[in-house]
Amino acid sequence: MAKRKRAPRTKKKQGINGNDADLIELGARRELFVDDYLIERMDNAQLRLHEPVPRNVAIEHEAPWEGNTSGYHTIFKDGRLFRAYYRGSHYEPNAPYKPVVCYAESSDGIEWYKPELGLVSHKGSMRNNIIWDGPGALNFTPFLDRNPKCRKGEEYKALGSPHASSQKEQAQLAFKSPDGIHWSLLSKKPVMDHTMGTNLFDSQNVAFYDPQRACYVEYHRDSIYPDGVRYRQIMTCTSKDFRRWTEQRLLDYGDAPLEHLYTNAVTPYYRAPHIYMGFPKRLVPDRRRSGHRPPGVSDTVFMTSRDGLSFKRWGEAFVRPGLQPERWETRNNMTAWGMVETANYLPTAPKELSIFVSEGYYGNENVRLRRFTLRVDGFVSVRAPLKGGELVTRPFAFEGGALSLNISTSAAGSARVELQDADGRPIEGYALSDCDEIYGDDLERMVTWKGRADVRALAGQTVRLRFALSDADLYSLQFTPLPD
Repeated sequence: MAKRKRAPRTKKKQGINGNDADLIELGARRELFVDDYLIERMDNAQLRLHEPVPRNVAIEHEAPWEGNTSGYHTIFKDGRLFRAYYRGSHYEPNAPYKPVVCYAESSDGIEWYKPELGLVSHKGSMRNNIIWDGPGALNFTPFLDRNPKCRKGEEYKALGSPHASSQKEQAQLAFKSPDGIHWSLLSKKPVMDHTMGTNLFDSQNVAFYDPQRACYVEYHRDSIYPDGVRYRQIMTCTSKDFRRWTEQRLLDYGDAPLEHLYTNAVTPYYRAPHIYMGFPKRLVPDRRRSGHRPPGVSDTVFMTSRDGLSFKRWGEAFVRPGLQPERWETRNNMTAWGMVETANYLPTAPKELSIFVSEGYYGNENVRLRRFTLRVDGFVSVRAPLKGGELVTRPFAFEGGALSLNISTSAAGSARVELQDADGRPIEGYALSDCDEIYGDDLERMVTWKGRADVRALAGQTVRLRFALSDADLYSLQFTPLPD
């Protein structure tokens, strides 16, 4: 597997106090507190996972070619247009099952519509939003290819699996499109098949181009059998040309418990693309709510990685099934691949993040795709109570002229920041007592010390940050150019 360029990097460098220190090359990158990468210690503070808030139903799958097993949604922004792709299908016992690939659009990522494309006939009519009904329609998952060397006519790519009845028939097919609407097979032969492992490829398998690794990255579902018991797991591989793929490897979750991970929804976070985020659907197969037919309940969990292979996975749910009974039906709460910025639900607040989660799967009615929102960078925060807590970072070097924070406090809460040398001594003029008190709720809050934000004299040196927090949540930081 191609090695990922770790960013930010850690290396040895001479500090401002003359000592060597393990140094993170932060540069001008945004850093999120989704793990302990930047954290050396916390006192009376902790990392807190936040939950997105349910909003409107974005898409309801009520068309005759859709129904109660529509799923595997993909959503991304393409210029000014928001695009959505998904499987249209309906399940009834002993009835034929033929999935199709459907398409929807939006101008704001909130309200969606289904255009009549006239591409595929359904029961004699071309008035539908179907874009593909051939092999691969089971879990067709496209993306906008940002490879600068992308071939003409392949600006959009996808992976999809045939609806196979045995493991030997399982495979991954590759697709191409010049416009995201008209699709064809990139190759007649599968780009992956069962000979590469125990792969079933029967879930939503995602791929994207990562400019930092200069390759395509793919994540798909596989299975492992500890003590003869099957567990659904996630594997990854890479490719330089989207045709030939490297050996597949299981993801590593450290000391996280073994659980069934049905999908993965892994994607680079657009504001900090060196961090991968995943939103697997976690299946608990031996549970069943009263009155539901098939066994198994699901929720969405959250995980992050800095190399694409080793992930920190939270045990607590990111999206719970909640109070809607239909979300406790088996195979629900599947998060779409992709997140987008949308106008805030609150009219005067800045933009927020939208993710999309399914409900009503296997129900008596249609699947719905519900929009959920959270603040920008708002997945995890360093939280301290009103009585106060502290965070001290590991040594790092930065580029830029000012420190910007994504931070929220209560009306009584506050935050202060101290710049230290590598040994933890306050730097003159940037001590905690020099920092102007921070309170409020801001995505880009400039830190000042006695009215001065300028930290250019410290750029490239080995420093630490000490945060004193009171009833506050710190989400991210970034060193930015000094405002004019």
